[in-house]
Amino acid sequence: IFAASSPRRVSAARAREIAVAARAAARGSACLRVAGVFAGQSAGEIEKIAAEVPLDVVQLHGMYGESEVRRLAGGDVEIWRLLCGGRPPDAASFAASAVLLDGRRGSMAGGTGRLADWSLVSGLKRGGWRVVLAGGLKPDNAAAAAATGADVLDVNSGIETAPGVKSLAMLEDFLRAVRGV
Repeated sequence: IFAASSPRRVSAARAREIAVAARAAARGSACLRVAGVFAGQSAGEIEKIAAEVPLDVVQLHGMYGESEVRRLAGGDVEIWRLLCGGRPPDAASFAASAVLLDGRRGSMAGGTGRLADWSLVSGLKRGGWRVVLAGGLKPDNAAAAAATGADVLDVNSGIETAPGVKSLAMLEDFLRAVRGV
């Protein structure tokens, strides 16, 4: 997470260490995707970090213009972009490979621990969008989140014992719930 306001924020150097270790542990698994979460950084800053880490996915929170998103989408990373306003995006102007649904608290969209509007998933899927569901996901609602049909479940604070401190046991519980075991 590279968002300045997040207690989980890491430097690009630290993110690179994490990404290298995760890729080594995954032994080349195609399932591993390294995502960077951004809010407020310029397209140039995002490109620099995405190359340094390197990232597979750029997850955009906040208000990014069409030209910025198109610039980022022209690179070697997938773009997951936050849906603002709850209306299905126009493919021509949204310029992202997936729609991100996240919980809101006041002006904060993401990182709130609040549930997203899960009812939007089916309409977005019918519209041909890949959907990333985030916000308030945790082991006790993981099965229901998976049942929405979202393509990706983005869990963070729901598997933490403190901000930035992940619990392996909670992650295992989350994955068991998603798999229905």
